[in-house]
Amino acid sequence: MTDLLDYVLRLGDDALIAAQRLAEWSTRAPEMEEDIALSNIALDQLGVARMLLTYAGEIEGAGRDEDALAYLRGDQEFRNCLLVETPNGDFGRTMVKLLFLSAYQLPLYERLSESADPHLGAIAAKARKESAYHLDHATQWTVRLGDGTDESHRRMQAAVDELWPYTHELFEPDAVTDRLGGDGVAVDPAELRAPWLATVLAVLDRSTLDVPSDGWRPNGGRSGRHTEHLSYVLGELQVLHRAHPGAQW
Repeated sequence: MTDLLDYVLRLGDDALIAAQRLAEWSTRAPEMEEDIALSNIALDQLGVARMLLTYAGEIEGAGRDEDALAYLRGDQEFRNCLLVETPNGDFGRTMVKLLFLSAYQLPLYERLSESADPHLGAIAAKARKESAYHLDHATQWTVRLGDGTDESHRRMQAAVDELWPYTHELFEPDAVTDRLGGDGVAVDPAELRAPWLATVLAVLDRSTLDVPSDGWRPNGGRSGRHTEHLSYVLGELQVLHRAHPGAQW
């Protein structure tokens, strides 16, 4: 696997699995407007995933399109971060996860829009506009629930505590990002930590939520080592395509 293929798959898989998780809220959100909002955010993530996975197929040159990469890979072939595959939990937990993810994706796409790879830069330029909305949406709900009732505050703090360890993986550089970063293609993940912290800590402060202490740091998603949760996500995502290979409708 080439460095560029690996990197594009990481971005595409993050968006794809995030979209699938958010889509689980369709018809289940706490109010109709939020049902529509989460479905739209899921579609935004899916749209970015489609562009990235299509580009990954072109880089690979093996005849695999976006559908093949989405539906016909096993869990160990996926390169998404562990954060996006974690279960939704309650609505507040989903908002915290969206806050953490969008606060990472926005500066990532902003910097990638200037990538030396013009195709990757064009995708990032489109995605950053949508990520800004995702961040704003998650911020509003985090503040509303964090600084809300005793029960909503308790749940939001629990969500922050549970999900915080998974954020460290987002900022871990490796040989792939080092080589591509040197060529001006990729973004050094470590450089995204400071803007992410500035954004997230400001939101947590407004939400009267405490910042967890750093400890356990799960990782492995970028190299195909995932939690058991990804298998269940892929089981639902891929079942129809695998049951009816080659079907068209």
